[in-house]
Amino acid sequence: MTIGSIRPVKEKKSRKNKQPVVDDQSPLLPTKHQEDGFNGASYSGAVFNLSTTIVGAGIMALPATMKVLGLIPGIIMIILMAFLTEASVELLIRFSRTSNSVSYGGLMGDAFGNYGKMLLQICVLVNNIGVLIVYMIIIGDVLSGTTSSGTHHAGVLEGWFGVQWWNGRFFILLVTTLGVFAPLACLKRIDSLRYTSALSVALAVVFLIVTVGITIFKLINGSILIPRLLPSFYDLTSFLKLFTVVPVMVTAYICHYNVHSIENELEESRQIRSVVQSALALCSSVYVLTSIFGFLLFGDATLDDVLANFDADLGIPFGSFLNDVVRVSYAAHLMLVFPIVFYPLRLNLDGLVFPSARPLTLDNLRFALISGGLIAIIFLGANFIPSIWDAFQFTGATAAVCIGFIFPAAVTLRDRYGIATKRDKILSIFMIVLAVFSNMVAIYSDAYALFKKNSSPRE
Repeated sequence: MTIGSIRPVKEKKSRKNKQPVVDDQSPLLPTKHQEDGFNGASYSGAVFNLSTTIVGAGIMALPATMKVLGLIPGIIMIILMAFLTEASVELLIRFSRTSNSVSYGGLMGDAFGNYGKMLLQICVLVNNIGVLIVYMIIIGDVLSGTTSSGTHHAGVLEGWFGVQWWNGRFFILLVTTLGVFAPLACLKRIDSLRYTSALSVALAVVFLIVTVGITIFKLINGSILIPRLLPSFYDLTSFLKLFTVVPVMVTAYICHYNVHSIENELEESRQIRSVVQSALALCSSVYVLTSIFGFLLFGDATLDDVLANFDADLGIPFGSFLNDVVRVSYAAHLMLVFPIVFYPLRLNLDGLVFPSARPLTLDNLRFALISGGLIAIIFLGANFIPSIWDAFQFTGATAAVCIGFIFPAAVTLRDRYGIATKRDKILSIFMIVLAVFSNMVAIYSDAYALFKKNSSPRE
């Protein structure tokens, strides 16, 4: 079976000086391989891989949530979402150990049967394909430029070298796909990505440092106004709009689909809770600082993707250079996030299409065909449907809410083994209500905005 509920012979405590204990049918779940000297992933490598899973494009949307909520409620919401994410992952880990499941799909299959497992796999496919296409679109926009409403925004390479055949969108994405995405996607163990993950986190920190530096400089010279601390709402519609930030924040913290893969490779699998807590602490700190200084810097002019704000004159010395540093570091960051998000995508597609096949790592042909097919779909999507940002942001957020909150809560309420406490069930009900209500509000807000736009008189 390629993905599912596997029952190990005995519990894994440490990989040192032990033979593999996972069944031959384990799905892409690396164990200690005597032939290649792999003795388990390190703690720091696991933290970086999980942190990279969390910090993707979501970091760029968070300053805009401050514009909706105000600075104080926005910061509280980011911290609250980190605690809810930690709680939902803890539920996954606890119920997985009780059911002897070594994958998220296996846990869903144990609780709800094959339909539950398939639903999880489909949600991961929708979420991850959408996210990866958006990543590739952003990389193309940053490096080769984009045209919106008849206005062309030059990319970094266009600004440096002018318009050339080799810095066009298609060629840039082709080189990036063949030179970066494909080689990294060929790695069969998620721990093999620990160094690129560390570099990815470092690039996110570079973006943060530059943003903080620019903001402090403008604060000193008095060119920044005091930001709005509290939300501004005047009717029911504006009040409901406050809840539309929930799917955005859930998407910013989504990491659940990689937790089991990282745990299964850990040298000490019991460290997974500490790994999750450390990664969430690191990412939430980056999120809080990015939101504060990003909103301070641009105020109510903050765009949905704050990266777009760095396309204009910042009004400071070396502003153009700093703009390029921010944009290039972010594009490089997304390139290195790509394989971490791609890993569970390939795993879940294989489980959905070949549920009874032998492990994917043992079948090089199937591994290559699935990897190549997915990369080709993502590449074509980024090149030929470049206006899908809003659509994939919506579908990705909806799927992410299911993966991050609804499914862990549903497993807890199902409580097949009778281990859920009263607190667990209350928390699960809260997560489901918050997720469902916020998504209904998001659907209403998007539909209302679209209707209002289409019904407005045309000049």
